[in-house]
Amino acid sequence: MKSIIWHIRHLLLAIILMSLSNICVLAKGVQVRGVVLDSLTNMPVSYAAIALTSTPAGTMTNERGQFGIVSYAPDDSLRVSLLGYQPKTLKIKRSAPNNNLIIKLNQTGVRLSEVIVKPKKEKYTKKNNPAVAFMERIRKSETSTDPRRHDFYRYEKYERLTMAINEFKMEGGSWLDKNYKFLSKHIDTSEISGKPILNISLREKMSDVCYTKDPSSEHEYVSGLRQVGLDDVSSKDGIRMALEDVFREIDLYQNDVTLLQNRFVSPLSKIAADYYKFYLSDTVVVDSDSCVVLSFVPHTSQAWGFIGKLYVPKNDSTMFVKKVDLYLPHSINVNFIDGMVVSQTFKKCTDGTRLKVKDDMIMELSVLPGTPKLYVRRNTHYGNHSFEKFNIDDYGLYSDQYEIVSNEAYDIDENQWNQQRPVPLNRGEQGLGNMVSELRSDKFFYWTEKTLKLLFSGYVHTSKNSKFDYGPINTSISFNLVEGLRLRAGGMTTANLSKRWFARGFAAYGFKDHKWKYRAEIEYSFRDKKYHSREFPVHSLRFTSLYALDQLGQRYNSTNSDNFFHSFKRMEDTRVTYMRQQQLLYTLELTNNFSIEASVNFERQEATRWIPFIDGYGNRFNHYNEAAFELDLRYAPGEKFYQGKTGRRPINLDAPVFSLSHIYAPKGFLGSKFMINRTEFRYSQRYWLSAFGYIDAVFKAGHVWNSVPYMNLLLPNANITYVVRPESYSLMNPLEFINDSYASADLTYWMNGLIFNRIPVINKLKLREVVTFKALWGHRSQKNNPFRHPELFRFPDNVNVTDMGSVPYMEVSVGIDNILSLFRVDSVWRLSYRNTPDAPNWGILVGMHLAF
Repeated sequence: MKSIIWHIRHLLLAIILMSLSNICVLAKGVQVRGVVLDSLTNMPVSYAAIALTSTPAGTMTNERGQFGIVSYAPDDSLRVSLLGYQPKTLKIKRSAPNNNLIIKLNQTGVRLSEVIVKPKKEKYTKKNNPAVAFMERIRKSETSTDPRRHDFYRYEKYERLTMAINEFKMEGGSWLDKNYKFLSKHIDTSEISGKPILNISLREKMSDVCYTKDPSSEHEYVSGLRQVGLDDVSSKDGIRMALEDVFREIDLYQNDVTLLQNRFVSPLSKIAADYYKFYLSDTVVVDSDSCVVLSFVPHTSQAWGFIGKLYVPKNDSTMFVKKVDLYLPHSINVNFIDGMVVSQTFKKCTDGTRLKVKDDMIMELSVLPGTPKLYVRRNTHYGNHSFEKFNIDDYGLYSDQYEIVSNEAYDIDENQWNQQRPVPLNRGEQGLGNMVSELRSDKFFYWTEKTLKLLFSGYVHTSKNSKFDYGPINTSISFNLVEGLRLRAGGMTTANLSKRWFARGFAAYGFKDHKWKYRAEIEYSFRDKKYHSREFPVHSLRFTSLYALDQLGQRYNSTNSDNFFHSFKRMEDTRVTYMRQQQLLYTLELTNNFSIEASVNFERQEATRWIPFIDGYGNRFNHYNEAAFELDLRYAPGEKFYQGKTGRRPINLDAPVFSLSHIYAPKGFLGSKFMINRTEFRYSQRYWLSAFGYIDAVFKAGHVWNSVPYMNLLLPNANITYVVRPESYSLMNPLEFINDSYASADLTYWMNGLIFNRIPVINKLKLREVVTFKALWGHRSQKNNPFRHPELFRFPDNVNVTDMGSVPYMEVSVGIDNILSLFRVDSVWRLSYRNTPDAPNWGILVGMHLAF
């Protein structure tokens, strides 16, 4: 009954309001505002015609798809049309608000020999297609309009990256409205959808980009950096570089466009005619120039390509592109992105050179279900282009790094920013600093933010200006067969205590072996550090003392050995010894990513009941000593990484990484029982295959030059967990193969949905394929055969050591990646040495692979 009364009451009220509005409209008129979107991409439709049906009044949408028009007729409709789209007519409801209309247009296939609207089942062909020929002419003009054809090229660049909560609502009476009412004054509007947004992060950068043709070099000298917001959970520079890598500038003249740490096929690529459909779809005016519009769309909407338009002035023989609009197809196999629009504008020099003046990228993201949606905008402006010769030393271009950051970059005051930024901050961006201060004054928000920072960095600050941080948290508890339950506590000092002297370490206790393990280090840095000792570039001298469980054949650099998630294993992990080690390490890292590590190590290996030390004569040893010198060289040109407190994570794997190491232990030195001479080489890189995904490749080789005990030979890493681990063999047992020479290949092919994208229904799940092949060829010479050389230790009786013949060890896995945008499941098969006792021939592994 109450619901009936409610409906009747509101119906009567609506009738009264409609009557009043019809009376008032004769004098005032009704303002109609909104945005026109592509129904496929959810992106703005620029320059669509907006017309009223009752009067000749009309307008066009702007570059953001937005429009505004006034209707004075009591009975009027709005007609929206654009070549390449089905027109749409909407009745103007004068009783309802008309200020936030969202109008979606459906695309139609169009080509121009004459203007022909294609039916739904389009018979597209690239042969004799004038649009394809038009695209080819644009692509071939790249060199003649490229600004880098000049000997010198310099320009100023301003970049602003804003992140916000999308669709942010302050509903009256809600918990948010009651406790954080002040947020309402900071709400802005999305440039894509017109929805309300709340800015949470702002990053600005001012720089000069300088290019020389001979010698060929390009550098960016950063004069100003500014960051305000809630995302300062760790290294400012690390997060900045990660964001800049994810939201890179787009250059359509490249065959592949790097964006979201993936490669998209460019509409001007050499294979563009096979990958895209092209249409000469319209003629529009852009900045007083009449331009031909070249539209394009991928053949497969789930594939890694764009929908977009290129605007070329009519009768321009240089095929100068004045404007670019790009959108991501709504059904593309990309995670987290709800919508994306990129708009680039160029101006033409008198000599025909194209100069970019503006690059505006806007994205709407949904990271996890149930969490707030995000809005990201990267707004970049370019100015003061010059081809005049400049002095390289004025910009510090002697550096091998592409980006050179001024020491005063973070010291620019607000007045200087206001004077130099080419576009002013909007209302929400201007008040972001005050909003953050108000939020952090709230105790609930303060502790929530502290918890998130802890989960992200893994360390707990012990005070406001912490001199000692506790962690890492993920190693606090673990278990294994030897130690049983293992508890660990540790931490590190910070630059708040000393900018050059640092200490870190941990203590751990195993409740089954009843032994304390520890690591203690003290380090002197020859450079002042901002917070911790591992900050790049490192130039230091470090002394470390360690007592720990040594897992033979399971030494990993990518994670902590006592990580909780690696405690679950498919077999008893008893290939272990106890190791005591003292090390003096000198590290020098150069800005070109070449590094040198030189160390002196004294190590004592202690026997266990699983790994006894018994030589060929039957003599048993409780331990043996080894004193060695080690030299490690590493070179990774162009490498970018995120700097953590305990190590580094690569931002991308595009850069090649070369490393070479050698260990030499003279016999008798500090009680060394054996002489050791061991050399190893490693090379890794990601190879992009354009529309066909990419391959992560790792190649290794090594050789031991003399007779040594098997613990010092080349032991391949065996993965006995149920988790995917890089550079390890999933179906190999520890110590199954012991070699003094080896070569290995580890190839992982990420297909990015190459097959699944073409299967109906399945393609909506956005699954991706991953195939891995691993091979190890090895050999153990007679000089390292304990049966021929009884002074060497015997192999353990409970370990099945296999002599490798001419056939390499091989395994292959086929997996489904991107399950729920997060998980990966692999099925692994062993291809050779399938009759080895206790070794599995098949298995299932799981992993987490978070990627766009």
